Amino acid sequence: MPKTALITGATSGIGRATAELLAARGMHVIVSGRSADRGETVVRAIRAAGGSADFVAAELRGETSAKDLAARALELGGGHVDVLVNSAGVFPFGPTAETSTDGFDEVFDINVKAPYFLVAALAPAMAERGAGAIVNVTTMVAEFGAAGMGLCGASKAALVLLTKSWAAEFGPAGVRVNAVSPGPTRTEGTAAMGESLDALAAGGPAGRPGTANEIAEAVVFLASDAASFVHGAVLPVDGGRIAV
Repeated sequence: MPKTALITGATSGIGRATAELLAARGMHVIVSGRSADRGETVVRAIRAAGGSADFVAAELRGETSAKDLAARALELGGGHVDVLVNSAGVFPFGPTAETSTDGFDEVFDINVKAPYFLVAALAPAMAERGAGAIVNVTTMVAEFGAAGMGLCGASKAALVLLTKSWAAEFGPAGVRVNAVSPGPTRTEGTAAMGESLDALAAGGPAGRPGTANEIAEAVVFLASDAASFVHGAVLPVDGGRIAV
C-alpha cells in the first residue's frame, strides 16, 4: 500500500514542487490549496507523469478548516495520512504601525493555527501506527530580526518552536517532526520582488535565490526514511545565509 502525503499550499511554488517529488517517489499525494483550477493542473501533471494525486480545495483559517481538510485527506488516502507537509503560508512585509488586527489574525491563522490543528488531527493516528513524518516550512526570518518582517517572522518562529515541541511529543511513538527553513527562493509568490530578491540573496555564499525544487528536495529528504534518525531539526536551505 503506497504512503499518503498531504501537502498544504501545493498549488504553486515549494508546495507544488514537493508534491511532484513525493509523487515521483511513489507516494499518493493530496494536493491542497485555495484555487481549484491550479490544484487540478497540478494533479493532472502528476498523473501524466505516472504518479497518484488528488486535489482538495481548502481555505486554511484555523481549527475548523484544518480539521475539515484532515478528514477529506484521510478519506482520499484510504484512512491514513503518513506524511504531512505544512507548506501553506503568507509572508506580509511592512511597518508594524501599519498592521491591522485583521491582517495580524490572518497571518497567525494560516501560518500557525492551521498547521497546529492539522497536526492535532493527524499526528495521533500516525503515533498509533508507530510511524509518520511531518515537515513544516518556515523561513530564515524566523531566526533573525529584519525590518518589516516581524509579523511573518514571529508566526514562523512559533512554528519552529512547535516543530521541536511536536518532535518531543510524538517522536517516542515513531512520528518524526522536522522543519525546512528556506532563504530567498524564486517562486510565483516572490516574482513581484524582482531585483530585490536577487539583492537579498546576494548576501549569502550561494549568491543567488534558490528554486522551489531545491527547497522541495530538502522537504522530501526529511519526509523520507533516509532521515529516520532526524527529529526536531530545522534544516536551513538558504544558500548559506545562516553562515553570514
